[in-house]
Amino acid sequence: VYIWDMDETLILLKSLLNGSYAEAFAGLKDAQKGVEIGKMWEKHILQISDDFFFYEQIENCNKPFLEALSKYDDGQDLSDYDFNQDGFDDLNKRKLAYRHRLIANKYKQGLHNILDPEMMDLWDALYKMTDEYTDGWLSSARALLEQRHINVLVTSGSLIPSLVKCLLFRLDNLIVYSSWDVGKLQCFQWIKERFRNTRFCAIGDGWEECEAAQTMNWPFIKVDLRPHRFPGLTLRTVGFYFSIVY
Repeated sequence: VYIWDMDETLILLKSLLNGSYAEAFAGLKDAQKGVEIGKMWEKHILQISDDFFFYEQIENCNKPFLEALSKYDDGQDLSDYDFNQDGFDDLNKRKLAYRHRLIANKYKQGLHNILDPEMMDLWDALYKMTDEYTDGWLSSARALLEQRHINVLVTSGSLIPSLVKCLLFRLDNLIVYSSWDVGKLQCFQWIKERFRNTRFCAIGDGWEECEAAQTMNWPFIKVDLRPHRFPGLTLRTVGFYFSIVY
């Protein structure tokens, strides 16, 4: 099982917005173009989160994973359910569970079932522009994930926008945990319980996932903008880390 830090490992956004991605290339990248690309992604993520994933309603109800409230879901048919008139508040776990069920279904179906053709074209163009600007960072990440193994994502961001990020960055239908409230070590422990009797490897760019991996006695691979490490990462490289620990 490969446990990936999402932000600034699989998905570049913050480093585009603050210019640190361009800085790593010592003047070879147009920093302003990176900022503009990042702002376009931010706009897309927020718009889709609000329009299709109830984010405006449930922003203050972050949960660490989609199934966290499944025990409160009584299975009611939601085909004619009015989510705007059900009197939802932050304390109503059953109504929040309904929203999570619908979010899970939309997440599973993918953006092609949500966005109109015009939005799809804008999204495709932005993805290609970003991949070109980052020398194939996004497509390299996707290609590595599509090889045959189990991938789980852990993000320090809140769950709903992170699921939308996965869809927009073409990392469809992956299991996502949000460490926003609970920390990455707790997420790692849950993942270990979920996938028993297997080997784990954590991959990320930050200290928190590194410390959590050390606590779990898992190999950790650090991804770094300098020297533009990720597009060169292969399963063969990952195998070296596995062989050292296991």
